[in-house]
Amino acid sequence: MTAITMDEALNRAGAGTYQRRLMGIFGLVWTADAMQVLAVGFTAASIAATFGLTVPQALQTGTVFFLGMLLGAIGFGRLADRIGRRRVLIVTVACDALFGTLSIFAPDFTILLVLRFLTGAAVGGTLPVDYAMMAEFLPAKNRGRWLVLLEGFWAVGTLIVALAAWAASLAEVADAWRYIFAVTALPAIIGIGLRFLVPESPLYLMRSGRGDEAKAIVDRMLVVNGHAQLPAGTSLVTPAPVRATGIFSGELRQRSLMILAIWFLVSVSYYGVFTWMPARLAGDGFGFVRGYGFLVLVALAQLPGYALAAYGVEKWGRKPTLIGFCLLSALGCLLFVMAPFALLIGISLLVMSFALLGTWGALYAYTPELYPTTSRATGMGAAGAMARLGGLLAPSLVGYVVAQGFGLTIGIFAGLLVVAAFAATLINAETREASLA
Repeated sequence: MTAITMDEALNRAGAGTYQRRLMGIFGLVWTADAMQVLAVGFTAASIAATFGLTVPQALQTGTVFFLGMLLGAIGFGRLADRIGRRRVLIVTVACDALFGTLSIFAPDFTILLVLRFLTGAAVGGTLPVDYAMMAEFLPAKNRGRWLVLLEGFWAVGTLIVALAAWAASLAEVADAWRYIFAVTALPAIIGIGLRFLVPESPLYLMRSGRGDEAKAIVDRMLVVNGHAQLPAGTSLVTPAPVRATGIFSGELRQRSLMILAIWFLVSVSYYGVFTWMPARLAGDGFGFVRGYGFLVLVALAQLPGYALAAYGVEKWGRKPTLIGFCLLSALGCLLFVMAPFALLIGISLLVMSFALLGTWGALYAYTPELYPTTSRATGMGAAGAMARLGGLLAPSLVGYVVAQGFGLTIGIFAGLLVVAAFAATLINAETREASLA
């Protein structure tokens, strides 16, 4: 009897039609999650008008949403390592669709806060498990590029929610936030049924002692990608037992501390900019740099950022690409601070959007590869929790500092991004073309 490793099986299957189908399903829900997250900045003014609140009060929807995401990322990430990725993904997407849809019909602000918290918990659980699972269907030589491409669906969600807010503004509809939430809920509703088409991760199955099920999935992958099934008598090598390792144990401690710090610092900067910017540009703006039309342009600037990150993680490596994008993001922030006129302000915002989303792409490609299969979803969940903690703190930081001037606020973000780049230099692993343990 011949035995091959899971790495060899994935390399034999390659990255083809099977992975493209997975990408379409994961990407649809990733788009939905981006829309739910970024709806915070696009709906605050309308929610305030509906319920007779100030905009800072209305932004409490964002606070409870990020709190829900933080708890969901921790809880569902650990659960996915224990009971499997597939079950958790189906539950979280269903909850995302349910509570996101109910948000449309919230009769008062208190109920809206509860529904946004529950939606946030579902979205928080979806994000880290998505990446852990997609990584486990990909051969090492393609993994980084494909994971960055999955993160690129975040830009699609950003663009859609910006267009929805722009359309609602042009139509001058009452309670525009209800229409925006309706748009954000739709991809998750569609995604529920599609998630049932996604099998369990073969790597997780092998680690769980379910080798026959894993082999059946690998055979299906081979056939769909145009290859012959594994020859009769061929089995998958049962991986050596690995004790479930805490993400702060042994050699994982340093990399966990550094990568989680980066997630937090980048998140504070990203959400600080993108929570403040929609409301600011839709109102007074900076000369011609104003209105939802420019926000659509800012969203479009994210797409080439992802493309460069997808190239960089395979060509230059995960760590150099992450460091480079952190520094470029800081440069965009500093350019904003020093910009003396509207044109340069507009350019700096486009650079920030391009670079910050490239940074996220590199982070999402790098992080799941830093952990073994037994801890991968837990590690991604912890990373997601740090990102949500940053999202929770960012609006408060902006609100506190912005009274001293927008330039000072963005300057602080530049400093945080430089610290993130330094932390990346201290990570003790480069994972380009590395096997998943």
